Amino acid sequence: MNTISDRILQMTPSATVELAGKVSDLKAQGVDILSFSLGEPDFQTPENIIRAADRAMEDGFTKYTAAAGLPDLREAICEKLQRDNGLRYTPGQIIVTTGAKQAIYNALMALCNPGDEVIIPTPCWVSYVEMVKLAGAVPVLVPTREEDGFTPDIQTLRAAVTGRTAAILFNSPNNPTGAVYGRETLRAIGELALEKGFWLISDEIYEKLIYDGEVHYSVAALCPEAKDRCVVINGLSKSYAMTGWRVGYAAGPAPTIKGMCSLQGHTTSNTNTIAQKAAVEALRGPQDSVTAMHDEFARRREVMIQRLNAMPGVRCADVKGAFYTFPNVSALYGKSADGRTIRDSSGLAAFLLEKAHIAVVPGVAFEAPDYLRLTYASSMREITEGMDRMERCLRTLQ
Repeated sequence: MNTISDRILQMTPSATVELAGKVSDLKAQGVDILSFSLGEPDFQTPENIIRAADRAMEDGFTKYTAAAGLPDLREAICEKLQRDNGLRYTPGQIIVTTGAKQAIYNALMALCNPGDEVIIPTPCWVSYVEMVKLAGAVPVLVPTREEDGFTPDIQTLRAAVTGRTAAILFNSPNNPTGAVYGRETLRAIGELALEKGFWLISDEIYEKLIYDGEVHYSVAALCPEAKDRCVVINGLSKSYAMTGWRVGYAAGPAPTIKGMCSLQGHTTSNTNTIAQKAAVEALRGPQDSVTAMHDEFARRREVMIQRLNAMPGVRCADVKGAFYTFPNVSALYGKSADGRTIRDSSGLAAFLLEKAHIAVVPGVAFEAPDYLRLTYASSMREITEGMDRMERCLRTLQ
């Protein structure tokens, strides 16, 4: 008798989480690993946010809240969405979640019935496909192209729509490609959703990390007619270096948010109360730290892209958002060193971990087998040393 449910047996574990565990084990064994695998800022959470958490504990904010979150945090989120995104919501249209990941999962569970289809432009974040499957829906993967800046082609999306399409789930700025969807693309996606009657789930967690004059737009603002068919996902992990605090949120029509709250009430209940109070300070307090982190990421990005493009067999596009590079390494397939032949990105990632002691994520985890993902959310010293190790290692391939 099988002791594990079919839904778990059919699920692919998170490649990034598994790799992080492997890196931790190697480090515990004394191996000097430089990791470019986990999407986590290396900065400390800003001091004013930490102080707000201290005050919350001292003032006794250590009890349950409503599943939807503290009223003052939901009000602060409404202020942020109006200020930054031109979106007007009420607190009743906001849910605070344990990270943006939970917001996405709650939305899929609230909007999808078994057998429904969810369109996902690829390359995509590792958890999207598994979340859709866990919701009982069917992921429909629509590839984007490097030569198009990994931006979806609207006609290709249209061709993927069927009578079972419940939603499109997309991420701009994008993890792993760094693509930033432009006004025309987002407007066209919104209009397609209106025409065909499906939902938009817009993951905007990297909105503060954009470079080279690019601009972040929310589809719900560009296509206001589709706002009532849109769930906007965001959080504080990336912009405020608050990954471990686990504060995300979603904004959408009140009935949808109510459904998401009902689900959350039976799973995790409210997000950590102390973290919620800290999140209010993050959104309403000084934003200097956000700018400082952005500017440092921009410098690191330039260095990593330059170094990757100087390596044999590597081609790295000039990414515009998030904090990842996404080099094409397919030119290295078939090359060998020390009796080992590189067959794919998984093999190359394993080779780099073993020989260069650097951790990168193979593109197959993001539905993009010809690529690697490397984060530049690491110190400049680590980036310089890591790129030196990677280049020396790749030059051994013949």
